[in-house]
Amino acid sequence: MTQDHEKTDAERAADRAALQARLDHFKATQKTLLPEMDGKPGSMQGMAQGLKIASEFIAGVVVGAVIGYGIDQLFGTTPFGLIVFLLLGFAAGVLNVIRSASQPTPPSDPPSR
Repeated sequence: MTQDHEKTDAERAADRAALQARLDHFKATQKTLLPEMDGKPGSMQGMAQGLKIASEFIAGVVVGAVIGYGIDQLFGTTPFGLIVFLLLGFAAGVLNVIRSASQPTPPSDPPSR
């Protein structure tokens, strides 16, 4: 094979055409593996995950408050049961958020290789 500076214009054009063909093949392969969004908004997976985490936190606080209010009404310990169980509900909500946020989420549509 000749050195790069010794190539003729025809050889350089052939090299460029071969490289362009390889690039076109690579781009076509990538489009089949990872299709583009074509201007559509991104997937709603992140928003769904955020709403799930927020609802788990709110549910923990609300359940703690309801249990505390029930205990206060049952035993007449107003407002101590509500305060204690509201704090426990808050702690449970935070624990649920930490658990949900620390779990890796699998990709929605993994590419096949």
